[in-house]
Amino acid sequence: MSPTPITAPFPASRLRRLRRTPALRAMVTETTLTPANLIWPIFVTEIAGGEGEIPSMPGVERLTLDGAKRAAETAMRLGIPAICIFPHSDPELKTESCERAWDPDNIGNRAIRAIKEVAPELAVMTDIALDPYNANGHDGLVRDGVILNDETVEALGRMALVQAEAGADILGPSDMMDGRIGALRGLLEQNGHKDVAILSYAAKFASGFYGPFRDAVGASGRLVGDKKTYQVNPANREEAMRCVARDLAEGADMVMVKPGMPYLDICRMVRDQFAAPTFAYQVSGEYAMIEGAIRNGWLSREVVVESLLAFRRAGCDGILTYYAPQVAERLA
Repeated sequence: MSPTPITAPFPASRLRRLRRTPALRAMVTETTLTPANLIWPIFVTEIAGGEGEIPSMPGVERLTLDGAKRAAETAMRLGIPAICIFPHSDPELKTESCERAWDPDNIGNRAIRAIKEVAPELAVMTDIALDPYNANGHDGLVRDGVILNDETVEALGRMALVQAEAGADILGPSDMMDGRIGALRGLLEQNGHKDVAILSYAAKFASGFYGPFRDAVGASGRLVGDKKTYQVNPANREEAMRCVARDLAEGADMVMVKPGMPYLDICRMVRDQFAAPTFAYQVSGEYAMIEGAIRNGWLSREVVVESLLAFRRAGCDGILTYYAPQVAERLA
């Protein structure tokens, strides 16, 4: 139970007294943000000439393997503890069976190894979902228009094992299939990867805020239908909590809410109810809105830190954000 605040009547109580100077404001700051609260998502391309700025995410670039190495060195310098890899794979090699997802030499696994070469102490997080390698853009295998749950979970297990073997520290299952956390945890234990952590996308909503991300990984034109049969209905708070409870019970070490700012109420509920490490993803659409408004002169760049403080105030231990290096520089 939260304590009941006691405030003397005015003028004995003047709440502005503690706002008067920067020093006083710093002394009573309730919520803090440091580089240690940030995970930096990066896009790594295997396509010749595929690097460069993503039009729908101004300021964010697809990187080559050498670029990913430089990003890792930047993260280490700035005190960002983790980087999350998202692959931009060759569209000509995408198939309905998604077999490249568990190829040890796909671009995601090559990026893990490249980053570990230059920054072995940096935590490397990966994405576990089939959409970067899927001809129809879905996170799972599809048959006759139906996304297959159990067959997809089996495929995700193969994907998880090769990522763990490549050196990933944190696996991020973002697919929202039922039972996948228990299956992945079992496979990791059985195959000598007991120390690899799982940060589950436990409450991933069927949101309209993912559009620029799909541009970034080359999935926009591929998606057939929508993802509403496996991602959570944005109207359903209690369903999201059941998803989080299930993933923790199956062995998730950390849980994530996605998107972020439109779902801060879910972040607060997750943290309060489960007291588990809780993360949120400031997704591509959130980034594009903020950055677009800044570049048009409608907002100042100060809103970036303010937006991330909102996650911390809502109970998040950390935030995946494309602003990570910019914010870490500013905090330093």
